Amino acid sequence: MNGSQKSFVLSQTMQNRINMKVINEDLLNQTTSLAKTNPRRRMNYNFHEKPETPINRLLNAMEPDTYVRPHRHLHPAKEEIFLILRGKALLLLFDAEGNITETLLLNPLEGSYGAELMAGVWHGLLVLESGTVLYEIKNGPFTPLATEDMAPWSPAAEETEEVQSYMKQLKQQLSLP
Repeated sequence: MNGSQKSFVLSQTMQNRINMKVINEDLLNQTTSLAKTNPRRRMNYNFHEKPETPINRLLNAMEPDTYVRPHRHLHPAKEEIFLILRGKALLLLFDAEGNITETLLLNPLEGSYGAELMAGVWHGLLVLESGTVLYEIKNGPFTPLATEDMAPWSPAAEETEEVQSYMKQLKQQLSLP
């Protein structure tokens, strides 16, 4: 292959990278590294360029000690899709009183890849493996969760002792280590 042919192949590759966003091991590793050093122990990588984009798409890298407070998407109503790319997490669904009504182990090695949640469903996650990365899709525009969409029976993230106790209680209830 001569110089102009190499140049053409490289420019074609670069053009493809401009026209598509690639999800690969490097991106998962970079996002996971950021999650490990983040005080919340998770990190998003947004594929949508602006919060007002009609469909929000993102990677969510999470570590086992992150707290995903039970919540719902009702104000405004939004469906949510989770697809696990690597790692292991337990998706929890709750009733209005905070009782666990359903669980789904997300583990690509066992053929359990994700779920779509309807608007208004109380849900949370327990991350079970370091390096876990989910791909999430929600209707935009991005809006912070409304106060009434945070589960009143669960502690706020800043209540660190209560969070630790709550997570321990959930794990005991589910017979998790």
